[in-house]
Amino acid sequence: MSRNKAKSKVKTAKGRKISSTRWLKRQLNDPYVEEAKKQGYRSRAAFKLKELDDKLALLKSGMSVVDLGAAPGGWSQVAAQKGCTKIVAIDLLEIDEISGVDFIQMDFMDNEAPNTLKEMLGGQADIVLSDIAPNTTGHKQTDHLRIMAVVEAAHLFATEVLKPGGTFIAKVFQGGAQNELVAQIKKDFASVKHIKPAASRKESSETYLVATGFRG
Repeated sequence: MSRNKAKSKVKTAKGRKISSTRWLKRQLNDPYVEEAKKQGYRSRAAFKLKELDDKLALLKSGMSVVDLGAAPGGWSQVAAQKGCTKIVAIDLLEIDEISGVDFIQMDFMDNEAPNTLKEMLGGQADIVLSDIAPNTTGHKQTDHLRIMAVVEAAHLFATEVLKPGGTFIAKVFQGGAQNELVAQIKKDFASVKHIKPAASRKESSETYLVATGFRG
């Protein structure tokens, strides 16, 4: 992916926050954003899953997939392209229809969400993907607890729906999941790794916990 393109400058518009201007500048100068447009992906996040899949061969034709925190739909697009035949997706935000993807607009942390997804799935899953990032407060400890609560809930859901040998992927921050949670995930899965894809921005503390070989 070429990175030699001249950088675009962003003028600070009246009323626009400095943080918004920085975000817009990053977007305009981000080769993954440009590549996502070229390849028809909903977001640059698609390349994060593609990279994880290239490294570990996670997605295969005929698989059943659950995509937690799916909006705007990049990960579901990648799963559909790989030939996954059952893709169930959920997000608080609505997404435009994707062929082969069964989507519900709902908060995954809602008490009813896991059962709703299980009904939509109609069986077991080969892989559970979680790219959920809770809204941040700016208070480091509070934000960390929120993130861990989501990862814990996603892990619990994964253990309830995955087939033996299945895979669980979750976005984590600040150096990864807490030790107790990782210890539990290691009991449930044969292999647990933390991977930061190249498509994750360098300044971001996000990494992905990739757990493979669900013990069932």
